Amino acid sequence: MPWSGWSTRARLIAVVLLIDAVAAVVSCGVIVLNARSAVRVETRASLATVESLVADTIRLAERAPPETLLETLDLRFQTLRHVRVAVIDTEGQRIGATVPERRPSREAPLWFADLIMPPIERHSLPIAAAGRALGSAQITTQPMDEIDEIWGYARALLLTTVLINTAMLAALYLALGRILAPLRRLGSALTQLEHHDYTARLEPPGTRELAVIAERFNKVAEALMVVRSANARLNQKLLTAQDDERRRTALELHDEFGPCLFALEANAASIARIAAGAREIDRVKLAARAGEIGTIVGQVQGVNRELLNRLRPHGLGQAPLATCLDLLLRNFGARYPGTIFTGRFDGLARGYDDLIDLTVFRCVQESATNAVRHGAATHVEAIAEERDGAVQVEICDDGTGIPVEHSTGLGLSGMRERVEALQGTFTLDNAGPGAIVRIAIPVPSDRNREVGDHPKVAQSA
Repeated sequence: MPWSGWSTRARLIAVVLLIDAVAAVVSCGVIVLNARSAVRVETRASLATVESLVADTIRLAERAPPETLLETLDLRFQTLRHVRVAVIDTEGQRIGATVPERRPSREAPLWFADLIMPPIERHSLPIAAAGRALGSAQITTQPMDEIDEIWGYARALLLTTVLINTAMLAALYLALGRILAPLRRLGSALTQLEHHDYTARLEPPGTRELAVIAERFNKVAEALMVVRSANARLNQKLLTAQDDERRRTALELHDEFGPCLFALEANAASIARIAAGAREIDRVKLAARAGEIGTIVGQVQGVNRELLNRLRPHGLGQAPLATCLDLLLRNFGARYPGTIFTGRFDGLARGYDDLIDLTVFRCVQESATNAVRHGAATHVEAIAEERDGAVQVEICDDGTGIPVEHSTGLGLSGMRERVEALQGTFTLDNAGPGAIVRIAIPVPSDRNREVGDHPKVAQSA
């Protein structure tokens, strides 16, 4: 379109100008039609007036000489409008001096006269008195008198219309500037958002519709600022998570593997000394050293399994998810013999995807750890099932709940972020007795999942 690059203000003003142009064309057409009719009526009325004037003049001047009658008629005809009358005697001579054509001070242009002027009419009216013909009155219509008047009215109307429309356009230009100012501010604010400046806010304008837009914009900007802050915190956690895990692994290797390796080295040196001695080898000491080495290797294997299970749960993705959760609770029961851990995992599929399986496993693991370490629970129950297109997990205990001062930093924020990253929901009911963690993670509906063959209830004490 030709106005595709125009501003909204320019488009609206152009529309108003177009409407004005159409209205002007229609008005001019109406004026021309009405003027034609008016000129025609006026000229015909003037013809009738001349005829009545001739009859009245003859009747009033019956006793006057014929020459006086013709001169009287000529004088009276000189004041007529819309017609021109020439009094002619019987010899064909015009009575009275020739009167120059009146030229009005304002004449209509030729194009305007051509639009309105009707055909010129000429009549000859005989003049007679006392039964004797005295001459005739040659009548010619002169519509220019009426056309000049109409042109004066039309020009005044045109000037008034131009002034009114100019004032209206100026007022419209200013009004549109005030009305569209909030949209310009909105554009500037959107530019700020585009440049990641989420502090942009809009003052509510006076217009109700634009006020709603400003309110929605402010809410979006506020939400983007919250999301940006959350992303910044998450990025910070992601940057430090790997280093923290490496530091933690290094400490465990130092604290757990270091003493075991030292003990293995000491036992190996003792066996070497026994073997290198001149006396007969003491088989009892060798057996004792071998037993100590086996015990140390068992400790190393246990620590190794703990580390590997923390980095990646053993069997997750290979065994059914419910089986992995059962083993997790059994391991908790072995580590904390004073607490009963039970699980019900009816209806779970064999597996979903790595992220969902790992998130469910970590949530159960972290919730059980919090229940034992911070809630002093004696019974922890985990329930997981697939329902309403989502994996529903609930972990509850009979402990004292999580202390308020420890509400963060215990893995709760990590669980929440894991679940919300999968478009799930996370809730914590810590009102007591105990704590209840509920999560729901939507699962894909377009994949065929095989329900795992696993025990429905797991119990460990």
